[in-house]
Amino acid sequence: MSAPDRRAMLDCADRALSVRRQCALLGVARSGVYRALKPANDNDAALMRRIDELSIAWPFLGSRRMTAMLRAEGAFVNRKRVQRRMRLMGIAALGPKPRTSKATPGHRIYPYLLRLSNTMDVSFCLASLEEALARFGRP
Repeated sequence: MSAPDRRAMLDCADRALSVRRQCALLGVARSGVYRALKPANDNDAALMRRIDELSIAWPFLGSRRMTAMLRAEGAFVNRKRVQRRMRLMGIAALGPKPRTSKATPGHRIYPYLLRLSNTMDVSFCLASLEEALARFGRP
């Protein structure tokens, strides 16, 4: 059962079982029982519709710029709220991703000659130098 269904099963007027014991048996936190739930915000649907419209018009907008545009229109919203709504709707800003491992076409790829060992003792360095001279010639 979901948490709201289990919370609905609580009977605060029951004298046989305390609220603490009922919460323990149902697996519900007592803080959710004593504190009244906040009423749903009426302008959430309108805000989500406007975020959707803005993201379709400008798909590269993130939550910061989206908040600035909404505030310019007169909506008093927090960036975290816009961020939550965007995440709820599955909207993410389109933008360039890092291209750290993409090689330039035409760039020569040089072999990694130190792959033979992880120490830098004299015999290893001389062996790798001689091998490089034998394979690739004098630079």
